[in-house]
Amino acid sequence: MEIERTTSAAGGSSSGAMAVDVAGGAERPRFEPLMPSEMSGGRPQFRKVPVPSHRFAPLKRCWMEIYTPVYEHMKVDIRMNLKARRVELKTRQDTPDLSNLQKSADFVHAFMLGFDIADAVALLRLDDLYVDSFEIKDVKTLRGEHLSRAIGRLSGKGGKTKYAIENSTRTRIVIADTKIHILGSFVNIKVARDSLCSLILGSPAGKVYSKLRAVSARLAERY
Repeated sequence: MEIERTTSAAGGSSSGAMAVDVAGGAERPRFEPLMPSEMSGGRPQFRKVPVPSHRFAPLKRCWMEIYTPVYEHMKVDIRMNLKARRVELKTRQDTPDLSNLQKSADFVHAFMLGFDIADAVALLRLDDLYVDSFEIKDVKTLRGEHLSRAIGRLSGKGGKTKYAIENSTRTRIVIADTKIHILGSFVNIKVARDSLCSLILGSPAGKVYSKLRAVSARLAERY
């Protein structure tokens, strides 16, 4: 059985104390994990997220809703660089984990893509969420009215088809012109992407719904 003991520095002071494991007569040092502020020679880590021109007004309107979870909960500094038109993030001395910086950058990036704050904030709270993006031309080359009809099939009347795919796969979908962004877990993103690709290729919505029901039932049994 391993016995833990602490060796003190000379003179009886507790500074520079190091924990060691004694096993079989051999002493092995046991180091505590580094804080993010101690990594990279104590230099802070940065992330920069560009702001598209059409998301500048929504960002200004929702700034406090973005700032509060990033600064207070994730312990990451955040500011808007008006000259460079980008959001800049930086680790602090009290940032508990370096992954918080990347999570915060993903959260801000998801908002720039068009996701609601309430949906994007899940990226801060859960580890297995991702954003996947692709274009309609990646699936099939369409032009003119054919492209317009494909976008219409993806949304459905009043967004009915998009909402049906979102609810059955537990994902969130943003259709921005010919670009499509999906927020969710890896498995759910794949199911949603397959359904969207079927609609782009010309499958009727009813056929996609029936396939979604079957896949959703299998996912519910698995989890």
